[in-house]
Amino acid sequence: MELTIKQTLALDILEDTKTNELIFGGGAGGGKSAFGCYWLLKQCFKYPGTRWVMGRASLKTLKETTLNSFYQVASIQGLKANFHYRFNAQSNVIYINNGSEILLKDLFSYPSDPNFDELGSLEITGAFVDECNQIVEKAWNILKSRIRYKLDEYGLIPKILGSCNPSKNWVYLSFFKPFKDGLLKSTKAFIQSLLTDNPFISKHYKENLLTLDNNSKQRLLYGNWEYDDDPSVLMSFDKISNIFSNSFVKPGEGYITADIARFGRDKTVIGIWSGIRLIKVIELAQSSVTESVDAIKAQSVIFGIGRSNIIVDEDGVGGGVVDTLKCKGFVNNSRPLENPTTKEVENYNHLKSQCYFKLAEIVNGSELYIDCMSNDQKSDLIQELEQVKQWNMDKDGKKQIMPKDKLKELLGRSPDLSDMIMMRMWFLFQRKQAQFYAG
Repeated sequence: MELTIKQTLALDILEDTKTNELIFGGGAGGGKSAFGCYWLLKQCFKYPGTRWVMGRASLKTLKETTLNSFYQVASIQGLKANFHYRFNAQSNVIYINNGSEILLKDLFSYPSDPNFDELGSLEITGAFVDECNQIVEKAWNILKSRIRYKLDEYGLIPKILGSCNPSKNWVYLSFFKPFKDGLLKSTKAFIQSLLTDNPFISKHYKENLLTLDNNSKQRLLYGNWEYDDDPSVLMSFDKISNIFSNSFVKPGEGYITADIARFGRDKTVIGIWSGIRLIKVIELAQSSVTESVDAIKAQSVIFGIGRSNIIVDEDGVGGGVVDTLKCKGFVNNSRPLENPTTKEVENYNHLKSQCYFKLAEIVNGSELYIDCMSNDQKSDLIQELEQVKQWNMDKDGKKQIMPKDKLKELLGRSPDLSDMIMMRMWFLFQRKQAQFYAG
């Protein structure tokens, strides 16, 4: 296989002694999948008896796309199926004739396995994740943590390769933006490879890309990571990213907001606030009313927060928490609150929409600071806030956000973190704070 200049640069990085993670791509037609398959084959034959992962968000898609690229690359390299290698469709393993193996892995974040326990028993030598922008960061990190098999024997260091197209998610936040700003860690690397970097691509491929809508064309043809023309989005990605560095936001009065889980699904998420600074997050899985009440009481004592400054999602199980604590209750579908400045009820379909629009105003105005979240929580929150969009914006009527059932379909989970943060906005509509938050 004849490599492009960008593929050669990527191979140099994958063979150095300092880089552990490489993102290769950033546009369609740059030879991402083929290069990933080439690297896996090269490593398998160079280091007999090693074990590698070829992963993607969907095993079905992996077999229909990336595996076909593997066959093509193997053929170009003069390798023959059932002689140099064989694929077992039952075990989803490619067996190399020198004892090396390539394991095909489904890396989707399933609610039944949120911690990717299925990957927990793996011991591998390295991994290639095709279209890594389609998986969550936790899957990437857990897979990375399993890279240790025969490294010492061959004098190797852990290496994980990801291919992707531009996407405003953890790949942007952890790789592209630090790369663009010159702040990427020495153990990480990013190489942008576009269609124009691939002299072997068919001219018809570019012609097809030119027929796409402008948003897709900007991303896939031009590799534009910053392009976003969705007018329904309420918060810009950069402003969302900035909430973790807005340290200039001043502390203030203490509050507690809590989104209570329904048994068997979602999580109870409790947030402790100092002004508009979120200073602590507690997550409880499938908690009872008593457990939720005890957790909130404990935090109210620790931080000296009175019941009048505590608000709990009153829908479902949360109603029992509100009744026990005698705190404020947040009813999502209730009537919007009066604007403390104009004394008028604003034109929203319900309270939840009103508070999410207010949250968007606060985020876009750089008035929110969060310094207490893990990387996984940050990634989840960014995904949730990115999907907060105005619903039916072309229709006359009251302003509303995308319904929660639609949002859960997109995320594959409930937006627990963003809902907890959204409820903090309820207190901004109280008259005693009207002057400070007007406008």
